[in-house]
Amino acid sequence: MIIVENSIISEDIADKCFCCDLGQCRGMCCVEGDAGAPLEKSEIPILDEIFPKIRPYMTAEGIAEAERNGLHTTDSEGVLCTPLVNNRECIFTTFEDGVALCAIEKAFFDKKINFRKPVSCHLYPLRIDDYGEFQTVNYHTWDVCKTAVCKGEKEQMPLYIYLKEPLIRKFGEKWYNELVERCEEFNDRN
Repeated sequence: MIIVENSIISEDIADKCFCCDLGQCRGMCCVEGDAGAPLEKSEIPILDEIFPKIRPYMTAEGIAEAERNGLHTTDSEGVLCTPLVNNRECIFTTFEDGVALCAIEKAFFDKKINFRKPVSCHLYPLRIDDYGEFQTVNYHTWDVCKTAVCKGEKEQMPLYIYLKEPLIRKFGEKWYNELVERCEEFNDRN
């Protein structure tokens, strides 16, 4: 394991490669699964505030679900997350040419909002569990992302480099720089 501040991090972050390949996976991480995207409590008021600006990017089904049940729910383990449409895709999923995309992120790239998307989505395939005094950062493997692993290996793109921006967003630059040092030390030993 790798330790940075109060984070216990899977060594996978240093030696596994990953690079999203939307052309191949078609954004299935927004569609498949048994729950929506995990949310932080601090993201709830943000989603409430920006919903009117995200709404034009959403599907009719996503809008209907949001109006019926709100912009967040809890999964079977009590974790805050985005609701699903038809028990399948995240309510913020939109489609272009058969590719699932994030309506929040589309609004962000169109400069309508300054919130990119839930940090759990930005960090994927890493998952964070908070235990109060410490947190764990683990690599989540999923068949949907096989092409991202292949592309990452081809491009020799380790997780900690690929996810630099969201890791800094979540933990800060000082934390990230320490992570890079630990990953380099790990890779030198192995």
